[in-house]
Amino acid sequence: MELVKNLVQNFKNEFKKDTTTPTEVFFAPGRVNLIGEHIDYNGGKVFPCALDFGTYAVVTKREDKNFRMFSENFKELGTIEFSLDSLIYDKKDDWANYPKGVIKTFLDAGFKIDSGFDVLFYGNIPNGAGLSSSASIEVLTSVIIKNLFNLDVDMVEMVKLCQKTENEFIGVNCGIMDQFSIGMGKKDHAILLDCNTLNYTYAPFMLNDISIVIANTNKRRGLGESKYNERRASCDGALKDLKDAKVEINSLCDMDIQLFENVKHHIKSDEAISRVRHAVTENVRVLDAMAALKAGDINKFGELMIESHNSLRDDYEVTGFELDSLVEAALEEKGTIGSRMTGAGFGGCTVSLVKNEALEDFIAHVGKKYFEKTGLEAAFYIGNPGDGARKLGDF
Repeated sequence: MELVKNLVQNFKNEFKKDTTTPTEVFFAPGRVNLIGEHIDYNGGKVFPCALDFGTYAVVTKREDKNFRMFSENFKELGTIEFSLDSLIYDKKDDWANYPKGVIKTFLDAGFKIDSGFDVLFYGNIPNGAGLSSSASIEVLTSVIIKNLFNLDVDMVEMVKLCQKTENEFIGVNCGIMDQFSIGMGKKDHAILLDCNTLNYTYAPFMLNDISIVIANTNKRRGLGESKYNERRASCDGALKDLKDAKVEINSLCDMDIQLFENVKHHIKSDEAISRVRHAVTENVRVLDAMAALKAGDINKFGELMIESHNSLRDDYEVTGFELDSLVEAALEEKGTIGSRMTGAGFGGCTVSLVKNEALEDFIAHVGKKYFEKTGLEAAFYIGNPGDGARKLGDF
């Protein structure tokens, strides 16, 4: 709690509060998707977990309608101020557009927020590492306003409103996995989530002597968005071909591997067949991963992670030299249980399960091999499955 005490002190200094001023402290984690990539939009299931690091907020309610927001991560931007009467996207407000958007989305949904607040944010999620710092600050803001204004709203509804903020206020067409796993995370568990229905179940994810290691390629993303759209279009075209051939499915992931093999000749493009093969097999891997965890078989889970990466590399073609180099180096280490790319691909991050006794060697060796191959310095973050967004207490 040393970190929290320091943040409370920094808050009081920044906003010139009396040392006796009571504050409330909140936290929302980052998240990582363990397996189930590029299938949420094909009717498949994802398997994320919340992490034990994330974004903190120290807050006091105000009597007027003003909001004052300060981030320890963007000190150079100073305190950003806006009013309850003027909740509009403003480029100069930079990161503060995320909490501002959440406040507006809640108001638009009919919730009563009748005053402003002062808040200091601090995140130890690396910015741009693909661990969802933006979704973390959105869900964190929703927990703050629920508490400050006694709103009658459950976490799943809050998660939906946060996704709506990102889609409509920020203008990023993200799915719901990030906000859901951050809001609904549970310590020592992963979440099996159907992004279409929001049906979910928890799977025990007791790592004991193992940690989650996230490695950032630090590759500048270039063509990601256009290639992502190409993949989606390819899958949509394949689904149309199958439906035209009277295959009774609503989405690609309604198929098991046997059905796919029986009907794939209806898909008009060879490239699309590869894309669909990934979607179908990845969805099966997600269900197998859930079963492996329930059986306590972490080694099987690791094998499925490796198969997932290979499928994303060969069939979906979204990995690239940097991600492949990181995964190859990871799998050469004797303490590695499994490793794969996570996120959209074309750069971004890998996720590996690594025995704690091998962590130091893993980071040193993988970092060295990756640099020798690519000329880039990888960044490494160690985490464990943590609880979702919540109030930490009064200080």
